[in-house]
Amino acid sequence: MNVIRKESWNQAVIPTIAVLNIWFHLAFSANLGYHRDELLYFSLGQHPAAGYETVPPLIGLSAWIIQSLFGYSVYAVRLIPALFSGIMIFIVAAIARELGGSRYAEFLSAAGLTISIFFMRSFSLFQPVFIEIFLWTLCIYFLIRYINTKKNSLLILFGLAAGIALLNKYLVILLFAGLLIIIPFTRYRFIFRNRIFWYGVILGFIVFSPNFFWQVSKGFPVFNHMSELYETQLVHMDVSLFLSEQIIMPFAGTVFTVAGLVNLLFSKHAEKFRFLGFLSLFIIIGLMVLKGKSYYTLGIFPVLIAGGAVSYDRWIKNRLLRILIPLALIVVTIPVIPIGIPVFKSDRLIAYFDKLDRKYGIDLGRRFEDGSVHSLPQDYADMLGWNELTAIVADTYNGIKDKRSCFIYCENYGQAGAITIIGKKYGLPEAVSFHESFKYWYPKSFDPDIISLIYINNDQPGEDVMTLFNKVTKRGSITNPDAREYGTSVYLFEEPVASFNSFWIKRTESLNKAD
Repeated sequence: MNVIRKESWNQAVIPTIAVLNIWFHLAFSANLGYHRDELLYFSLGQHPAAGYETVPPLIGLSAWIIQSLFGYSVYAVRLIPALFSGIMIFIVAAIARELGGSRYAEFLSAAGLTISIFFMRSFSLFQPVFIEIFLWTLCIYFLIRYINTKKNSLLILFGLAAGIALLNKYLVILLFAGLLIIIPFTRYRFIFRNRIFWYGVILGFIVFSPNFFWQVSKGFPVFNHMSELYETQLVHMDVSLFLSEQIIMPFAGTVFTVAGLVNLLFSKHAEKFRFLGFLSLFIIIGLMVLKGKSYYTLGIFPVLIAGGAVSYDRWIKNRLLRILIPLALIVVTIPVIPIGIPVFKSDRLIAYFDKLDRKYGIDLGRRFEDGSVHSLPQDYADMLGWNELTAIVADTYNGIKDKRSCFIYCENYGQAGAITIIGKKYGLPEAVSFHESFKYWYPKSFDPDIISLIYINNDQPGEDVMTLFNKVTKRGSITNPDAREYGTSVYLFEEPVASFNSFWIKRTESLNKAD
């Protein structure tokens, strides 16, 4: 009877941790508002397509499905990432098992993933990052499982997962490049002689092909995006920051990632999966040389955590230590949870980060991509101000008598996303913008012609717009100084001096030529 009870308890541990992760990610989902990027991705869901300006189509398709099933609330936006946090627990435990770990290793891997700051943050927001981590981990799991079982169906599944991963973020190409370079130098080079592997490759390309042909038809906008990304953000990256954040992102989970890398590279017991250690180094070093963002490496962290869990499973035999080590890691993690998930409202979060700075000299996460330091980490600052902005626009729009002759223009995708998504509860029309993928959807002309314009900008309106109207009224601004969009203002332009359509057609033609 005791054996049966112990086995039942063991089988219940992983599902319990999975459910707790889902609950934990959802419990604090409404403490702050929509993230700037979530507003963009949910706006993409209004226009399902084979591709977008800066991302492949999977995130937009996912948003369309969520909107159709659950609506547009913050809870709806955060639901799927939370559910996937639970699924990830099962996958990382399965990887630990495939790497030769016992049920204790499965538990440690699940616990190690749960306490990692990167896991908390990535699976609390509706962004391509959580899908990327899931799909990288799934691809690696299928490969490990194939090595252990030699079941050809797993190569087909690998190809399918690879194709879907390419529909999410092109960064996964680095993972595939690493495998193609490393595997020929291992005992598994026979995979390339297996026709089933190539069937999987073909299947993956078929899945990815709609986006590939979309890129071809648009002149590969991904390269323009990468160039812009490098010039505006990646140029600020440096090696020391990149390497230090590989330790900071998992936080207590680093106990597992470092042990996992050492295990996969040097342990005799892990010789069968040595290539995963070299693959991890290839990705980390490759991104460091390419000046990639620190979080671009997150896709390999779950397998490293699983590898570390297997190490501790082999090293630690004392029953008391097996209990105390995960407990100690949980205790260490509790004080830093607000870094991963906004468990407080904004005022308490500000106080928390101020205390970290004043008392411990830790200015963690508050340095934005442009190098400036603020009261909150950039992700949190990007969740403030949108409701206030949309309410100002709604009040302005409701005061306009001829709404058919009015439209709402936004300078950036965050503003446009707020009006498009949050504005639904006010009955606002979709915003118009030339920024990001919104540039694919702007009207070519207006019928009837425009006699009033609601203009949103975090700077003064352009001189070209100012000269088109006799009357301009500033209707309000975002007043929260902790919001990244602090000061962004709403202007109402009225009484045009000439046909707005004439101006608009010339402006859009010049943009098309520039593209």
